[in-house]
Amino acid sequence: MKKSSISFLFIVLILSLICCQNNKLSKNDNDQIDGHPAWIMQGNIYEVNVRQYTPEGTFNAFAKHLDRLKAMGVQTIWFMPINPISKLDRKGSLGSYYAVSDYTAVNPEFGTMDDFKKLVQSIHDKGMKVLIDWVPNHTGADHRWITQHPDFFVKDSSGKAAVAFDWNDTRQLNYKNPILQDSMVRAMKYWIEDTNIDGFRCDVAWNVPASFWRKSIPELKKMKNVFMLAEGDSTYLPKSGFDAVYPWHMFKMMEKIAKGEKTALALDSINKENETLYPKNTIQMYFTSNHDENSWNHADFGTFPGIIHEPFAVFTQTMKNSVPLIYSGQEEPVLRALKFFDKDPITFKNFQREKFYKTLLNLRKNNEALSANASFKKVHLGDDKVIYAYVREKGSKKVLVILNFSANEQMISIKDAALTGKAHNVFKENEEILNSNEWKMKPWGYEVFEY
Repeated sequence: MKKSSISFLFIVLILSLICCQNNKLSKNDNDQIDGHPAWIMQGNIYEVNVRQYTPEGTFNAFAKHLDRLKAMGVQTIWFMPINPISKLDRKGSLGSYYAVSDYTAVNPEFGTMDDFKKLVQSIHDKGMKVLIDWVPNHTGADHRWITQHPDFFVKDSSGKAAVAFDWNDTRQLNYKNPILQDSMVRAMKYWIEDTNIDGFRCDVAWNVPASFWRKSIPELKKMKNVFMLAEGDSTYLPKSGFDAVYPWHMFKMMEKIAKGEKTALALDSINKENETLYPKNTIQMYFTSNHDENSWNHADFGTFPGIIHEPFAVFTQTMKNSVPLIYSGQEEPVLRALKFFDKDPITFKNFQREKFYKTLLNLRKNNEALSANASFKKVHLGDDKVIYAYVREKGSKKVLVILNFSANEQMISIKDAALTGKAHNVFKENEEILNSNEWKMKPWGYEVFEY
């Protein structure tokens, strides 16, 4: 055989291998578990406040953090709204992210559309996913639809586009108009087709009719195996196609436990309530902070101050039916409320919680017992009013989580023979022999063991 023929066959072989690998990756991206994208089941979400993330507040400046976030274990990056912001009735000097003036453009404050596309590609190249924040309930006060399509909006008593709730920089959309619905779906499809994002976090999803979600979500999922996150806990949301909802009832109970107003037993009542309210495969996005809770309610430095934060963060990362969220700067940690309508950049310097979060994120990634659909079993290891302990299990993997939700030292004792024996202490990074001997757990302490 001629050398040229051999070279040609070699090239064909290499191209075939590349094609097969791409097909394999594509197939994996299309896989589903319990109706959800398979990649989210042991995944996590990191919320990016682009404006405040860097002094520049741009896509290109944020991109410099990608390697650090990847190393920390971040899997899915959620960008707060990246659309242009209305100038009419604008709040503060820069306005609210959620007063959108154009659904198919990017905020020039952050860069260009090409900048965003390059950022998405870079995130994908590093093996991570991208969600964008979508604002379907209302537009900003000077969105072009207000003049071009006035019938897209609910009218106030004077016949003008009505303000959404008490947010006077926004205008309420009218979902009784089928053309508005079609226009909204087309705008969402644009981002999937043109920028290759992996899903949406839908703002005020609870105030948009179920009929719209039942129509739009299947259309979006035909284009790509997207992940759909609803801001809201209404029971109709998972039944209308959303993969995940907000766990507001659980979050509010966590706050009460942190303040000493409720005991750890109250978490069981929320679990029972969730089992009644939601379909079995509903995912909930657990968190100790997000943009709203940080800016308006001082989370997590106010709601879970100091060492109190850690057991609650472990809880959000290891709870059943969960996909955990980390908000911009929690790894630093940022111990202040970030301004919402003005420039107020984060200063990254110490990364005091980075190792803590890296341990949790990598544990979730590598141990299927922490998959969203892994089993959950409450166990008794001490005073149930303050010690919350449970076992997550799937396949041959098992994880034991022990949390002390109190300011006092507590005694722990394992009486279940199935939990004794050799186990890996995740945070101490050593092997231990667990037995029925009692040991002390420090105030607001936590232990996580792999079997």
